[in-house]
Amino acid sequence: MKIQIKVQVNGVKQKVELDTRMLLVEMLREKLGLTGTHIGCLTGNCGACTVLLDGTTVKSCTILAAQVDGSRIMTIEGLNGGEKLHPVQQAFNETYAIQCGYCTPGMILSAHYLLSKNPEPTEAEIREAISGNLCRCTGYLNIIKAIHKAAQLMAAQKTGSVTG
Repeated sequence: MKIQIKVQVNGVKQKVELDTRMLLVEMLREKLGLTGTHIGCLTGNCGACTVLLDGTTVKSCTILAAQVDGSRIMTIEGLNGGEKLHPVQQAFNETYAIQCGYCTPGMILSAHYLLSKNPEPTEAEIREAISGNLCRCTGYLNIIKAIHKAAQLMAAQKTGSVTG
């Protein structure tokens, strides 16, 4: 059965016709062409499909697209809002927190969510925040460094100072 939903994705209002059985991750990739949201396990275990739904992180492979009618969604493509990298993206790049890149969009959105709620997280808080995102390449050390650096970059943005 086909339905039409209205959503705001990365700040843009969208009307999407879809099958009622379509997953949110499939809608983002197949209907809207937002392929930065990756399909990993389709069970909610890996976090590759993490997006922000109405301001909180969700695993988009566990949600039917029909359930998000009227919602706001942000994918990795909507994070920076322009040509300049978001501080979390910049920090991941500068600290070499990316290897194969498959987990990176979900990891970055989880980090962004954490830093929006807690601008000065401890290592334990960072580990907890990314515990739903699996990375098979990096060993997490540079990811943790990246999130600490992102916190510094974001704080510097707020105060107008530059960090090194």
